[in-house]
Amino acid sequence: MLNKIKREWLTAPGINILAGIVVALALIPEAISFSIIAGVDPMVGLYSSFIIAVVISFVGGRPAMISAATGSVALVIVPLVRDHGVQYLLAATILMGLIQIIFGILKIGRLMKFIPNSVMIGFVNALAIMIFLTQIKHIFGISFATYLFVIVTLLIIYLLPRIFNKIPAPLIAIILLTVAYIVTGANVETVGDLGEIKRSLPQFFIPDVPFNLETLKIIFPYALSMAIVGLVESLLTARIVDQATDTYSSKNQESRGQGIANVITGFFGSMGGCAMIGQSVINVRSGATTRLSTFTAGVFLIILIIVFGDWVVEIPMPILAAIMVMVSVGTFNWGSFKFIKKAPRTDALVMLLTVTIVLITSNLALGVIIGVIVSALCFATKISNVSVQYEEIDHAIHYNIKGQIFFVSIDSLMNQLNLELRDKTIYLNFKEAHLWDDSAVNAIDTLIENYHKKNNKIYVQHLNKDSRKIVNELSKVNQQHLL
Repeated sequence: MLNKIKREWLTAPGINILAGIVVALALIPEAISFSIIAGVDPMVGLYSSFIIAVVISFVGGRPAMISAATGSVALVIVPLVRDHGVQYLLAATILMGLIQIIFGILKIGRLMKFIPNSVMIGFVNALAIMIFLTQIKHIFGISFATYLFVIVTLLIIYLLPRIFNKIPAPLIAIILLTVAYIVTGANVETVGDLGEIKRSLPQFFIPDVPFNLETLKIIFPYALSMAIVGLVESLLTARIVDQATDTYSSKNQESRGQGIANVITGFFGSMGGCAMIGQSVINVRSGATTRLSTFTAGVFLIILIIVFGDWVVEIPMPILAAIMVMVSVGTFNWGSFKFIKKAPRTDALVMLLTVTIVLITSNLALGVIIGVIVSALCFATKISNVSVQYEEIDHAIHYNIKGQIFFVSIDSLMNQLNLELRDKTIYLNFKEAHLWDDSAVNAIDTLIENYHKKNNKIYVQHLNKDSRKIVNELSKVNQQHLL
């Protein structure tokens, strides 16, 4: 236990602290923007990011992953805030957390294994594109100085690590170019242009809503949507960070941790959140590997708000926008272009569909869910092809069946059998086939019954162990037909 704590908290503390500082600076404009999207005070998003980051650093399942207020959750709550107000949002956030805790207890993280690689690629690419698109408004059509700040920031990020990597390049870019802005007074947008930052700590209180069934009816649909969206994005981000760091994390613990963080943030007047792939990528690329980086990001964020609020508002937005552009370029799976050419058409289709759905709806969870459903349908269709070979030996009919027999493939099987045979001895050979469900068993029962009506002798042979077991449990026919 002690070794685990040391590994998850004290490995390379200097690097992790610096990485957390970079993330904290990047969180500020994001949190403010998401607050504006949701229709709440900018401080709601900032407090949410602080609380969630600190709490998740202790209870989350994925070290070095950043969780905070997010756009995907913000989009879900827009109608709730508009129609019922902030207090109902806080109640929904608490309920969201409770639902996520229940999902974690039920080990919902196990469902991650059902997300195919094509959907993962689509998710990552869609997210990279969305990150890039959200930064366009902070780069184009503002001023020449904005372009200059973006170019210099990118040059620092990409070139400086070749000669000096003791301090994360994004942090150096933020410090140097903020000083340059203060000295020159360049015509660029700053963090302060996004919203007012109040130098105060969040306070604990219980949402001011009626505690009755009517309130539950209002908040439950939103809470459930927030919980699902938040978990899908969090668990997929955790999986991406796992791959980037060649480590494994507990997805069920992450589910419970996200729930605990959202329950707490709701009681402190803040909106719900989840893992953020952009900030998580910044964190990992800055060298972070431990929970200390996530904790630092949350703590330093509130320090920036309380202590350095007057300086934070002076940070030029082009710097932060350039950092996010770097993140989007690094996040995009450039190998997906080869994937489209070489992968099976169905896999390429699922990847492109996932990207399209996410970009059209701005809903990461919806894109993933539809991608998984379509992928499952394509897979079911692919394996539903059953082949039947006809042989006649010693006046007996032999049907050699090959393939997976389940509810999708039943029609394929039936269409290849002559159901009009009379006065014959018929053998159904399942040596190269497998029965999967009650539909397969029912198909066997139907065949035996129909052939019997036409005075045929029918036998089912060479069932494998699992297929025979399901037939014995579900079949209605006499066992004498089984060989």
